[in-house]
Amino acid sequence: MIKEKKYWLMKSEPDVFSIDDLMKSPNKTTCWDGVRNYQARNFMRDEFKAGDLILFYHSGKNPSVVGTARVVKDGYPDDTAWDNQSDHFDPKSTPENPIWYRVDIQFETKFSRPLALKELRKINGLENMILLKKGARLSVQPVTKEEFDIITSL
Repeated sequence: MIKEKKYWLMKSEPDVFSIDDLMKSPNKTTCWDGVRNYQARNFMRDEFKAGDLILFYHSGKNPSVVGTARVVKDGYPDDTAWDNQSDHFDPKSTPENPIWYRVDIQFETKFSRPLALKELRKINGLENMILLKKGARLSVQPVTKEEFDIITSL
C-alpha cells in the first residue's frame, strides 16, 4: 500500500525557534516538541508520516510563511512532558502512558522573502486555507497539496 503524502503548516515564534535555527541544527534536523494542544497532538501522533511536507510559519509580530521542511520521523512520545525541569512538563504524562507526541523535521528551503499573512489573504486558491480562517490558532495544521503548491510557487 502506497502512503499518500500529506502537507502541513507548523507555527513557531521566531525568537523561540526560527527557520534559521532549523538550518543550523545538526543535519538540519530537529524534533518538534512542546505541542500541548490535543488536536495538534492527534495530527502529530496519528497522521504525520516521514516524507510529509511542511510550510514553516513564523508567528508573532510579522506572521509569515518563511520556508519548507520535511517530516523525517513519524510521531513518537514527547519526553519533555516527563521532565519536571522542562517548560513543557506535564505530570499526567508518563513513559507508560504518554499524552504528548512530537515528530522530527528537516529543513528543506528558506524562501527568498517571507510571505506575510496579509499577502496570503489576497491570493486566489487560498480562500479556504485553515491558517486564514478567523480564530484558527492551531500551531500544527493540515494544508492541501494545492495550497502548498500555490505558496511554494510564489
